Amino acid sequence: MVKRVMMIAGEASGDLHGAGVVRELKRRRKDIEVFGIGGENMRRAGMELVYHVNELSFMGFLEVLKHLPLIRSVHRTLSMLLKFKRPDVVVLIDYPGFNLRFARTAKRQNIRVVYYISPQVWAWHRSRIKKMKGTVDIMLVIFPFEEELYAKEGVDAEFVGHPLLEVMETHFDRKNFFRRYGLDPNKPLLALLPGSRTQEVVHIFPEMLNAARRIAAEQGINIVVGVAPTLTPKYFSDMYDLDGVQLIAGATYDVMKHADVAVVTSGTATLETACFATPMIVVYRTSWLTYLLGRLLVRVNKIGLVNIVAGKQIVPELIQHRATAQRIAAEVRRLLGDDGDREAMRNELSQVKHRLGSSGASKRVAEHILQVV
Repeated sequence: MVKRVMMIAGEASGDLHGAGVVRELKRRRKDIEVFGIGGENMRRAGMELVYHVNELSFMGFLEVLKHLPLIRSVHRTLSMLLKFKRPDVVVLIDYPGFNLRFARTAKRQNIRVVYYISPQVWAWHRSRIKKMKGTVDIMLVIFPFEEELYAKEGVDAEFVGHPLLEVMETHFDRKNFFRRYGLDPNKPLLALLPGSRTQEVVHIFPEMLNAARRIAAEQGINIVVGVAPTLTPKYFSDMYDLDGVQLIAGATYDVMKHADVAVVTSGTATLETACFATPMIVVYRTSWLTYLLGRLLVRVNKIGLVNIVAGKQIVPELIQHRATAQRIAAEVRRLLGDDGDREAMRNELSQVKHRLGSSGASKRVAEHILQVV
């Protein structure tokens, strides 16, 4: 019987999806102990936090190098907990740079390892799959094509559906949303979704904001910024001139649902926006060193998850040097000005949601965890 579970989620999205799993575990066994790395969502669900995701939420090669002492310290602490608390199973959620190494540590102590939300090995480091064969007892994947990919390499894998489908709740219809946030219902809504990490925002948001202002100077529009749970409106207001821009925190899904067009930082947010069939432009910028190193490793020709899941490019991608205010504005202008293009994109995006499976991923994951021993 599983009585003690260590879980490691190193990012905001992992915290969100991990919380669903913690809730399902607690629902089945009230006395089960869950501890490890997570955020406020996992804490509220009943997990004991050893480290908070905010302590480990950094990205890019330079940032990882700078934080190596912290990463090693966290690894040592969790390794000691494996020895002294002796969990029945370790559940790793995404966060591959840390979690794949920790999987080997857990297996050396003969502890079962469940990996939920696969590293994007289909995009880069496909050789990692072979290494997982001896270190991961089961891989619970959230995209249907991943199941076959792992099966070919002899890794036990199961498609459980995408956890987004169980958390995407909105609070307002369009009329009440516009009224709640003081928006003009006679003007289109342009949503800016700059990501959940300050490192992303610093590189991407100024170009997004500049593009939005260009459009606003040409035609009347509402400009809103969906503030991720890991950031605060104060961060944006302190750092940027936001005259004429509405910051919205705690209602990101409403922002995605009611936007006529969204400019979205590449990542899970592109899938979330796709689930509302909202036309979008995917953008991404990082440091040039991180970008050049990534180009050497990445094996796919599309970066947006929405396009990867679709199996073709259905939304434009503006990456690195192409992610300029001028080009972003041109794409937004095209979509706002062509009802046919927007409707065609909506139809394509509605198919993406169907590819993500059915709701209930957290329940399926919890069942695997309780059965793995």
